[in-house]
Amino acid sequence: MMEENIAAIATPAGKGGVAIIRISGKSPLALAEKMFTPAGKTKVADFEPYRMYPGRIDAGNFSDYGLCVYFRAPASYTGEDIVEFQCHGGESVARGILKQTFRLGARPAGKGEFTKRAFLNGKLSLASAEGVADMINGESEAEVKAGYLLYSEKLTEKVRVLQDELKTVLAGIDVSVDYPEEDIEEEHILEIVPDLTRLTAEISSLTKSYAVGKKIKSGVTVAICGKPNTGKSSLLNRLLGYDKAIVSEIAGTTRDAVEGTLEIEGRKFNLYDTAGVRESGDRIESIGIERAEAIVRSADLVVFVADISAKVDEEDARVLEMVQGKPLIKVFNKTDLTRDETETDADVHTSAVTGEGIEQLKALLFEKGFGERGEDAAFLIEQRHFEALQRAGESLNRAISACNNGAPLDLIGIDVKEAWDALGEITGETATEAIIEEIFSKFCVGK
Repeated sequence: MMEENIAAIATPAGKGGVAIIRISGKSPLALAEKMFTPAGKTKVADFEPYRMYPGRIDAGNFSDYGLCVYFRAPASYTGEDIVEFQCHGGESVARGILKQTFRLGARPAGKGEFTKRAFLNGKLSLASAEGVADMINGESEAEVKAGYLLYSEKLTEKVRVLQDELKTVLAGIDVSVDYPEEDIEEEHILEIVPDLTRLTAEISSLTKSYAVGKKIKSGVTVAICGKPNTGKSSLLNRLLGYDKAIVSEIAGTTRDAVEGTLEIEGRKFNLYDTAGVRESGDRIESIGIERAEAIVRSADLVVFVADISAKVDEEDARVLEMVQGKPLIKVFNKTDLTRDETETDADVHTSAVTGEGIEQLKALLFEKGFGERGEDAAFLIEQRHFEALQRAGESLNRAISACNNGAPLDLIGIDVKEAWDALGEITGETATEAIIEEIFSKFCVGK
């Protein structure tokens, strides 16, 4: 099946300086011979791998002057022979050259098929392939970095070490089960418990990193709340650097949540300016307040905004009661109108008008959202990996419990093998075809 030549445009749709058409399979160089005429005397069949050659690209109905490069298997992205044409970046130019590859026998590549072939040819693990997708789809520097860590096999390396150690445990169990006359089963159980306990702790430590990884992938959800007319919308606009929310002196202007995305030190924060919380007879405003309360409940972090010139009252107390149990930043706003900061227990004093305190507020958002930076940690960012590690840990805990209760080694071995299988879903060794298809269906065509 993978002997077929597949082809796709590898660059985004639209006009640009350069477009790339990628062909991978058993004989892309033979196809290139029919389409490419190199400048000078070099023949396509004599191309040196990994070197760019200028020349004429024949699209059948027209020609373009561009470049051609050959990547020889197995030292290529897919592990197969690859040819790439670089042409002028007009949409019609790229589509015309692609159509010519189809006329000459290549077939259209499916979503993620180049990367899928790389996985099937052993060029990268399944987790590494997911890292490629995370890099492509990353909306913040941190997500791109975390995707690169996956792509560079950081998680896979850790998981394979765990698998190797479990394999050693399984081999010892098999020996003891195969030679019961040696009467070493009870002794062997005592030997493997410390190993299983240590491996369980390592898996648990890795699993805990998902708390940060999930925020890196999805962003930290921040609810900006408080009673009406405290400057929440103005504060949102100041944080974002542009006017996102409508601002007026009329209390209750914001009646539904207004969302904006902010990047702080490369990490994403999803900000929600919510309706001011107060008793209201206005049905529409009341619905907005209910939505504000729902957003606060689901938020990772809450920014409570109060007017520095006004005394904290029952409405403020109602808002603070609503956010109990959430990481909280107390902001006293409108310092441009007064400097009276007495009797305020604010984390930061701000002015959405002058910008005072905004950088300090951003620093607090980062601190409350992520704590330690840990830029180079192999963060767990995929829920699939998190769930696989959880199952592996649960299987090992069952194995330890079985050891302590005197269960036969062959039954203990079943739980250990289940842990190994769960870890294999991350690397791809035990992933089902359905899992593999789902992962690559999320890729774009051409990657």
